[in-house]
Amino acid sequence: MFKTAKGQIISVPDIAKTIFEYIMSDMDDSYEITVGTDSQNFDRTKMVEVIAIHKKGKGGIYFYNIEFIHLITNLKQKINEETGRSLFVANDLLDSLVEIFLENDMLLDDLDVSFQIHCDIGRAGKTSVLIKEIVSWVTSQGYVCLIKPDSYAASEIADRYSK
Repeated sequence: MFKTAKGQIISVPDIAKTIFEYIMSDMDDSYEITVGTDSQNFDRTKMVEVIAIHKKGKGGIYFYNIEFIHLITNLKQKINEETGRSLFVANDLLDSLVEIFLENDMLLDDLDVSFQIHCDIGRAGKTSVLIKEIVSWVTSQGYVCLIKPDSYAASEIADRYSK
């Protein structure tokens, strides 16, 4: 279960409904739906998954989920876990969105909406060696993949809740 920015509990299907209503409020705008995950190690690994929708030039809304899992100290395993979680959430969200749009005799493809996975990796630092592998994995699943400094859902929003 996810939470709203105000801390209210919400399911992925309800997030999809909220996103649908958000898009329907101004169908002429451009939107980015993003999913990203970040983690921090404590006595366990704290995983934070984020779903965000950005109305380009006009702000946006987001939802987050926090889960503590076994401690992951290997960087590659940690990035793979983050990416796998983002892909799982994105697939679940996309299935729900497609269903809602079809129920309303619409197609998501008919609107200016991009769907992206934001990964907490970048050209600077230890994660740079993982870029090709992670970007290939995400794009092979049909998603646009963004890395730092453009991966705000993971490297900014999720990062804020992971600390």
